[in-house]
Amino acid sequence: MADSLERIEKIARSGPFQPEWNSLAGYQIPDWYQDAKFGIFIHWGVYAVPAYGSEWYPREMYNAENSLHGIFEHHRKTWGPVDKFGYKDFIPLFTARRFDPAAWARLFRRAGARYVIPVAEHHDGFPMYDSALTEWNAARMGPRRDLLAELAQAIRSEGLHFGLSNHRAENWWFFGGGRKIPSDVQDERYRGLYGPARDREESENGITPPDKAFLDDWLLRCAEQIDRFEPEIMWFDWWIAQPAFHEHLKLYAAYYYNRGVKWPNMVAINYKKFGGESFPDTAGVLDIERGQLADKRDLFWQTDTSVSKNSWGYVTNQQYKTVNSIIDDLVDIVSKNGSLLLNIGPRADGTIPEEEERMLLEIGDWLELNGEAIYETRPWKIFGEGPTHVVDGTFANDAETSRADFTPEDIRFTTRGSTLYATLLEWPGDGARIRIHSLTPENLDASIREVTMLGHPAPLDWEQSSEGLAVTLPERAPGKHAFVVKISTA
Repeated sequence: MADSLERIEKIARSGPFQPEWNSLAGYQIPDWYQDAKFGIFIHWGVYAVPAYGSEWYPREMYNAENSLHGIFEHHRKTWGPVDKFGYKDFIPLFTARRFDPAAWARLFRRAGARYVIPVAEHHDGFPMYDSALTEWNAARMGPRRDLLAELAQAIRSEGLHFGLSNHRAENWWFFGGGRKIPSDVQDERYRGLYGPARDREESENGITPPDKAFLDDWLLRCAEQIDRFEPEIMWFDWWIAQPAFHEHLKLYAAYYYNRGVKWPNMVAINYKKFGGESFPDTAGVLDIERGQLADKRDLFWQTDTSVSKNSWGYVTNQQYKTVNSIIDDLVDIVSKNGSLLLNIGPRADGTIPEEEERMLLEIGDWLELNGEAIYETRPWKIFGEGPTHVVDGTFANDAETSRADFTPEDIRFTTRGSTLYATLLEWPGDGARIRIHSLTPENLDASIREVTMLGHPAPLDWEQSSEGLAVTLPERAPGKHAFVVKISTA
């Protein structure tokens, strides 16, 4: 381990980036990422076997007091007490026998995604690849396949960018409930899976900070993922914001960035702001979980959310969002200089639920028609206009049920060269005469040459005045969801 840590530190100190925040703050977000706008997140792991509650099943099955979704009692009734049937016993049932990485990759490309981020290791401590650092991984147990290696090859064969998410930090405390009741978590034979299981102990700050051994192992696993897969994005969950991680985090970022500058595409790190501070704003890409921004941000950012309202991983009673709401959010996010990372949850056998496949294909159909208003665009001087308020911040629009539906008056702007796109988030009515109030001659700063609608063959009738741009819409909506007015300027 010492040799590997020394190698990481050597590379972290031998390139253009140094493991110091003032050096890392000089990072520049790559253009390919800012052009991509839409990616697929994949929560797939052993937790898909019980398929109940959420991907936090492995923690809550040991939580005898107030477990989420009633998972503790469900597990006891369905599988038995946790000292007889623990989380480890789900691993042989995680077969991935129908996993077809090429089919997944084709689906993601047809969905219009430009990048894909599968979970490399979730809080449960079970890497989805052949790790040299633990025997508890998908190549040696369960599927006995290097699932990530297969998927990485398939994704890149479709011309998509490949990233990874890392949730290892949370393994420090994830199985802590198993220390409080009779369970297999207390058996040292399984520590390689369950980790330290250091839940809320007697301390003023709640969870005891991770020790150096755990932090060193965290860094080694992160570096292993970089070395094995050369991911173009590394996504991290919130617990890396804990102060104990900061020195290791700086080493990691410098190591990754110094490796990335030598690859064909420069890389990016996603970080969060809830749970504490991890990265300076210019040292990575801000990620907002199940939430958005109320206004445009000068620095590029990302929302990660799921097709499901109730879980990231596969469960049998998914509560799905509508495709219309997802597309509306994509348009809103892109207008504010962001990107949407949309999660799916495959089954334990490696199949993607049919409803999720249908949703992705419907999104892909919309992007095939309207993608020029999304891909490679940049925000306009204002993000849009309209009455619907988007609540700012993480979980602020959790499950997208805390805001009102967008209306025909809600319009979002993007630009590409001399073209401005005004996307109507709902259809105002066949042949309606609309007014885009922000597009006055003073605001537009250019003369309009033509106004069209993507998917409609003929130019639209328009008139510009101090009250904005009035446009007569087609007699029939060109599609099912958001509708793009294309304004070509001289």
